[in-house]
Amino acid sequence: MNQASPLTEEHKRRFEADGFLILEKFIDSETVERLRARFEPLFKGEFETGLYPDEWNWQEGRDRPDRTRQICNAWKSDRAVASVVLSAKVGRCVAELSGWDGARICQDNVIWKPAGAKALGYHQDDSYAKWFTPPHMATCWIALDDTSAAGGTIEYARGSHKWGISPPIEKFHAPEDYQKEFRAAAERAGVTADIVPIEVPAGGCAFHHGATWHGSDMNRASRPRRSVVAHCIASDAQFHPTNVSYIYNRYKRHGDLSMDESFFPILWRRDGYRTAWLDR
Repeated sequence: MNQASPLTEEHKRRFEADGFLILEKFIDSETVERLRARFEPLFKGEFETGLYPDEWNWQEGRDRPDRTRQICNAWKSDRAVASVVLSAKVGRCVAELSGWDGARICQDNVIWKPAGAKALGYHQDDSYAKWFTPPHMATCWIALDDTSAAGGTIEYARGSHKWGISPPIEKFHAPEDYQKEFRAAAERAGVTADIVPIEVPAGGCAFHHGATWHGSDMNRASRPRRSVVAHCIASDAQFHPTNVSYIYNRYKRHGDLSMDESFFPILWRRDGYRTAWLDR
């Protein structure tokens, strides 16, 4: 059942040292085109499955055109997105990089940064992980356009996963200073930050540790920057007994800390298990 891993020991060593790993190719051009074609319908509210996503942060006519557009858990609304972010390949890679026995999806992002769209604030994903245990994410970010530093690509601070976890940032969308909290964290850690903009062709990807500081500047290029993102957690993760997510605890059963695979499916596990309905 399990295909050979696309990762080498050198990949794993780099991820452990840097807090991220870049792969020039992760999905093929046909898949890239299929995903690109879903962006306009999704942001117009045309949801293939009939289900709304858990978060819909930009709507035409409601929100400013210079804002980065984001939908969270589009996999529930769109099968093309689901086919990528719920893939066994994504699950295996994040599990192997994290040292987990397996991985399940926590949340996906569909991100569309048009030309001229403003920044997304530097943050750590694990700052938002207090509602489940163990409170750690690992993420696969997949580019759907050729990326460049000028085009507002994702940026990572090398080694910043070793600085400890900071509180959630003040403003995620279009902050005046998108590196504000990050610079404060670097100062506390007593380091000079090494910022790496992720420049890959469409279909390339980057994996990052949940404690790695990352964000993206304004898109100063003439074309959009689109991506899909899978935030994963360990396959044995459970809801925290007291901490609550105002969005995601709606999927918690009363008196039960386990995560229902209808909402947090297991993408890959070392013993060959994968949530049964995914490949249907």
